[in-house]
Amino acid sequence: MAVRIEDDGPVRVVTIDRPAARNAVDRPTADSLTEAFRSFEADSRLSVAILTGAGGTFCAGADLKAMADPERRNRLEPAPSDAPMGPSRLHLDKPVIAAIEGHAVAGGLELACWCDLRVAASDAVLGVFCRRWGVPLIDGGTARLPRIVGLGRALDLILTGRAVSAEEAHAMGLVDRVTAPGEALEGALELARLIASFPQATLRADRRSALTAFDGDLDEALAREFAGGLEVVAEGLEGAERFAKGAGRGGRWEG
Repeated sequence: MAVRIEDDGPVRVVTIDRPAARNAVDRPTADSLTEAFRSFEADSRLSVAILTGAGGTFCAGADLKAMADPERRNRLEPAPSDAPMGPSRLHLDKPVIAAIEGHAVAGGLELACWCDLRVAASDAVLGVFCRRWGVPLIDGGTARLPRIVGLGRALDLILTGRAVSAEEAHAMGLVDRVTAPGEALEGALELARLIASFPQATLRADRRSALTAFDGDLDEALAREFAGGLEVVAEGLEGAERFAKGAGRGGRWEG
């Protein structure tokens, strides 16, 4: 299987398992990734997913060696078809964390940008390496990268195709946490378990609001935030009652 799925309580770990191809994604792999995240979204027992790669590499992008094979070449149809790399057109209502070891480049970087958060080993490398081969970004790279790091930094990466270290990626906001080499998955699991421990209806409402914060003007964003909050106010009232009874004193969070 090119994609492995393991569930750890409320956390799903999705692993691209093609280490001989540096976890490059062909069509069967893309289809398996899409199905893994669709089933994650549909499973009420699961709250957070992690996307990672086997063998010390996150993902080297699309499998260019598969392009000559009609059965394995990546899809190149517009929405509503699935994306070339698989899940990058999915709009999930649950957060996904990328756990990055080794290279997250080209379409692999686009998959990492599709995730909400990115945890990278200190020796990881990110970049738009497809620039070197004339392969365009068609899995959200030009749409998401500027939203994450700003237009200037995004254009630096997009136009030069240069390698970016985990340290620089963290400084520009592309990576959210940096771990020791070999510990990105454990760092992502720790973060996922924390996120999964919070009241989920409110967390997802706030996430939806943040993801649309730049759609329209400020007043429209504030209205969406308020409307989404009203839908989950019961969860907030329950939390306020627990706090009033002494939960969370001293800044503790018991989960």
